Amino acid sequence: MFKRLFPLLVALIVSIWLTGCSDERWRTTDISDRVPPLDFALIDENGQAVDESDYLGKPALVFFGYTHCPDICPTTLARLASVMRKLDKPMRDDLQVLFISVDPGRDSPSVLKEYTAAFGPGFTGLTGSKAQIEAVTNRYRVNYSYGDKDPSGSYTVTHSSAVLAFDREGEPGFLTRDTDADTALIADIKQLMK
Repeated sequence: MFKRLFPLLVALIVSIWLTGCSDERWRTTDISDRVPPLDFALIDENGQAVDESDYLGKPALVFFGYTHCPDICPTTLARLASVMRKLDKPMRDDLQVLFISVDPGRDSPSVLKEYTAAFGPGFTGLTGSKAQIEAVTNRYRVNYSYGDKDPSGSYTVTHSSAVLAFDREGEPGFLTRDTDADTALIADIKQLMK
């Protein structure tokens, strides 16, 4: 009996060993060879012109949204804040979240500053002209569209809930969605910081 089970046992051990030796870097979605490095020219929440070089040196989680968003944006940013609180303080202080508005008509720097302050000091709002926003959304293939205005002039903006992660040098790493487990996101953030 042992002679018949031995090959199966060996195959199982080899399978477990190979799985443990996997060279997959990310638990979420690897974008390292599909997304260009961090590159933009925008306006920060203090009204200053900035580009990607102002944010190099720290890993960055980049999320595109808008402050009037009723659901995706506050939920995603609250999740990122919650995940950051689970990191030790040095890691938390070394990570930044860049919230890029796709609604520059309503999201002025001061509006963004008030909005991002609710999520923590590691969150920074960025805006710009329509052309600047289109340049960065086109670069990262971020789709968004404006809904019709209601009688009061309000409208919604349809956009993705994906968060792009870049390392200290602005090189792309991973993409996370709301369907990814927090444990996977935390593991990937720690890997990004190495």
